[in-house]
Amino acid sequence: QLQFVESGGGLVQPVGSLRLSCTAPGLTLNDYAIGWFLQAPGKARDSVSCFSSGDGRHTYASSVKGRFTISRDNAENTVYLQMNSLKPEDTAVYYCAANLMRRACALGKIYEYDYWGQGTQVTVSS
Repeated sequence: QLQFVESGGGLVQPVGSLRLSCTAPGLTLNDYAIGWFLQAPGKARDSVSCFSSGDGRHTYASSVKGRFTISRDNAENTVYLQMNSLKPEDTAVYYCAANLMRRACALGKIYEYDYWGQGTQVTVSS
């Protein structure tokens, strides 16, 4: 079964940085819009950022715009999320997923995404 593998999470102090990675063995990420999502304890899963297939456009949730940067390395078949100026409210499990319905990003349509992995925990705390 196709599934993303996320890594790079950890414990970081406020205003610190982390770089998350995700890949999916057997899936060519360049063929899909790839999104990053988060889920905080007791809350629903929410969108963070997306990298469109084809035109390579980036989309960001307003809460992370200017702090997070998504990128894709086609040779490594990996999508990254560079997270800077982290805040305690960024604490969550972060997931990757692929949009199975369109090649362009649709951050608000989480139901279009699949191949969810186990996620990687990000904790921002002093």
